[in-house]
Amino acid sequence: MPQPGPGKAHRCGITLKDLFRRFPNDAVAEEWFIQNRWPNGIACPRNGCGSMNVLTKTKHKNMRFQCRDCRKFFSVRTGMPMEHSKLGLQTWLIAMYLQSTSLKGVSSMKLHRDLGITQKSAWFLAHRVREMWRRNDAKDDVFLGPIEADEAFIGGKVGKMSASRRKKFKGLGPFANKTAVAGVKDRHTKQVRVEVFDIVTGDALRRFVGRHREDGTPLYTDESAAYEHLENHDAVKHHVREYVRGQIHTNGIESFWSMLKRGYVGTYHRMSFEHLPRYVTEFEARHNCRPYDTEEQLALMVRGAEGRVLTYADLVEHGERAVRIAQGWTPPVHWRHRRQEPT
Repeated sequence: MPQPGPGKAHRCGITLKDLFRRFPNDAVAEEWFIQNRWPNGIACPRNGCGSMNVLTKTKHKNMRFQCRDCRKFFSVRTGMPMEHSKLGLQTWLIAMYLQSTSLKGVSSMKLHRDLGITQKSAWFLAHRVREMWRRNDAKDDVFLGPIEADEAFIGGKVGKMSASRRKKFKGLGPFANKTAVAGVKDRHTKQVRVEVFDIVTGDALRRFVGRHREDGTPLYTDESAAYEHLENHDAVKHHVREYVRGQIHTNGIESFWSMLKRGYVGTYHRMSFEHLPRYVTEFEARHNCRPYDTEEQLALMVRGAEGRVLTYADLVEHGERAVRIAQGWTPPVHWRHRRQEPT
């Protein structure tokens, strides 16, 4: 039976023993995915067909279902991040469980060891799980507040680099090697919304806050000039060590930043600019889903994954390693042939 968590007494968690007892093989895991993807009945996901006139037993090797209207075969993986994956659905479910219950994230090396797959497969698997958490950018949630707004800068410290690497950042300031991440938090619902900025400006920050703020909602920030002259806005002055003045503070959003940075320093150690939005999405979604039971968190991930197929080619197309190879860099031999660690 699911056990209540000590920090959230109203939540029902799932222990590792219960997880393996409940999902002993891929067949049981597949039934769970089917029930949570199609709670109202199996519907064809091919090209937006949506027909529920589905044949549930076919002779196809990999596709369990066939739409009687469009005549196409499909499985529970079709149109999902796990499409074309050779990993079993039990492995997928365990990975989803580990990433949703680990507040500071799970590294690809940890998944590689725990799941018995290569590190490359674990890294790809982790990014596809993060894709399940991605919000629909077409709809911006408006908070009724009060809300807190702040920014964080993610990246290595220039002072910790070698002398040769520091040269290209000379004179550019302490944030030269960092990427700006802006966030807002609703004090009433405890929900957060976070966005990565390539170039951060005052106008960009004000537009970001405006998309998530109801007109007239109390806004609390630090003394950043970007938020000056906004309606119903108050700020604390961190530069003179003022952190709380009555209800005016940014401790809520800064608590979120602390979790993100602990994950950066202690778990992932590095988040490249190309993949940073997915890492940020992971921490945002995990924070927003904390009030739910563990199984409900997993079910939300499945329902949010509809239509989100992420191939390895798309994942690495604009990655830092691909850019370096395009510039003439040749990976070392031991990078090109990674093997699973001996057991």
